[in-house]
Amino acid sequence: MSAAPRLRPARPGEAARLSALALRSKGHWGYDAAFLDACREELTLRDDQLAARRTVVAELPDGRIVGFRTLEGRPPVGELGMMFVDPDAIGRGIGRALIADLLAEARASGFRLITIDADPNAEAFYLAQGAVRVGATPSGSIPGRVLPRLELRLSPDAPAPAPR
Repeated sequence: MSAAPRLRPARPGEAARLSALALRSKGHWGYDAAFLDACREELTLRDDQLAARRTVVAELPDGRIVGFRTLEGRPPVGELGMMFVDPDAIGRGIGRALIADLLAEARASGFRLITIDADPNAEAFYLAQGAVRVGATPSGSIPGRVLPRLELRLSPDAPAPAPR
């Protein structure tokens, strides 16, 4: 992957591709088929949800989508509902770009706090992006599993987002 991805709003018709990417990305952490099957519903997007969930994709010049994120909720408190990077693109700045874009959009939209219920394997990434662990929350897919609850506080005087 040599070219930088372009970040853009998800388009109708892309939900199935994004859902498949989410499952591939979750599988990167070594979860078995039964675990991934239990997560399938929670990791499935529908085309009619893309705009409402403020879904943004990272797309390479060849049209390959290598990541996506959602910004959910209403100001002043929002949620990073989903963020996944294709396993082949992990460690190449895609996640950092998606988080930077999320924070810029959130600030411009009046959000002051973003919550994240993180996969335990992704917690270190979010902490490195400025998130703070504030507790734990039950998994929406796996009974008895607990996820780190993180928060990103936004400064109201941060720069405006760059146009997409």
